[in-house]
Amino acid sequence: MAREYWRSRLGFVMATAGFSIGLGNIWRFPYLCGMNGGGAFLLVYAICCLLFCVPLLIAEISLGRRTRLTSVMGMRQLNGKWSPWNLISWLGVASALLIMSYYFVVLGWVVAYLIKALSGDLARVSSERVEGVFAEYVSNSGLVALHTGVIVVILGLIVVIGLNRGVERTCKVLLPGLFFFLVLLAVRSMSFPGAIEGLRWYLTPDLSVLDGSVVLAALGQAFYSIGVGMAVAFAYGSYLHPSRSNIPGNALIVVFLDMFAAFLAGLVIFPALFAFGLSPDSGSGLLFVTMNRLFVEIPGGNLLGAAFYFLVLLAGLTSGIGLLEAVVATVMDLRGVQRKTAVILTLALVSFISIPSALSKGPWSEVRFSGMDCFQLVDFISGNVLLPLGALILALYVAVVWKFEKFQAYANTGAARFKIGDGWRLLVKFGLPAALTLIFLRGLDRV
Repeated sequence: MAREYWRSRLGFVMATAGFSIGLGNIWRFPYLCGMNGGGAFLLVYAICCLLFCVPLLIAEISLGRRTRLTSVMGMRQLNGKWSPWNLISWLGVASALLIMSYYFVVLGWVVAYLIKALSGDLARVSSERVEGVFAEYVSNSGLVALHTGVIVVILGLIVVIGLNRGVERTCKVLLPGLFFFLVLLAVRSMSFPGAIEGLRWYLTPDLSVLDGSVVLAALGQAFYSIGVGMAVAFAYGSYLHPSRSNIPGNALIVVFLDMFAAFLAGLVIFPALFAFGLSPDSGSGLLFVTMNRLFVEIPGGNLLGAAFYFLVLLAGLTSGIGLLEAVVATVMDLRGVQRKTAVILTLALVSFISIPSALSKGPWSEVRFSGMDCFQLVDFISGNVLLPLGALILALYVAVVWKFEKFQAYANTGAARFKIGDGWRLLVKFGLPAALTLIFLRGLDRV
């Protein structure tokens, strides 16, 4: 089976950035920023993205380009079938599957709220009823399954078309659309009377709030947002030309776009929250509760709500495409099947393992593991255990097996002005493993 390749550098950058930019930027970053001091968290997050995520993303893309295979077959080629280093690939694929199992459910919720905004239902809900309306919806398993099914069909149709006509072309359209809506909503948010207070809180670092927990939260968000260790960057790297692609430059652009999307999401949310007297530290309920209280209270809230949820949907779809493509490409490599068959098999599996998350707020709401419902458990295992562990093993592989000099020489093949210099040595050999060990241990400490 002939291997597909990216048609252009722009296509690769748009697809990879589209995968990185998702709910982690529009939902997770703002609520963590709100709970961890605003400007101080933003500053540490940006430093962590540039210092740690850029080299790790370069490493994962480089492994994909080097093998021209997806992560499972690629790591087998490099290390043999039974090497323990192959855990990198299996943890990545497992993470991608588990993340899809609840990510698609959340995108189904977004579809539901987009429909509510477009139909005018949001305008008919009192501020006091917002939380109750969300609880009623997520407990309705039939509606949740229907809206999740819409997401499954949309993503399946995009990925089944192929790398160039489906993934690459779609991301070239969706990502600029995402940034257009982010800028549009940010301008509107900053125009509200009193928004300047929110802007000042968000953009002025208060270093007195910085402590170990804030730094670790920012570090964890950086890795979560960029998406290292999900097998996606490996798969996308495998579609690059073996010598002409500029991996360091492309990785830097992807990380900058991801950071810019998170920054704009904060400009959308925090000025508006301060303008209408809502708390920025509302936690994970920010997307479907706090923001809806805002849309109920502001003039033209239905229209703004529709634009906001369309924006969230765009972000979620670009990430969903990357997650699905990584697993589909892995199935194609492992089993030698056609793309259509791989898409059907993958989506059938994802739909099956999505059932606990879809039912976790309804019929299965009493099912608990260490105090977590099924949705929270899947999120915890994928985000706090599998992803950090996979990224940690990847960092150790680069430092111990690949060695800095060989990694540097290979990654810089095809690079332009931005390259991996000798000054990166300590960071790659010691800094990345240490940072990922801290994230992994912090995640386990939450049990």
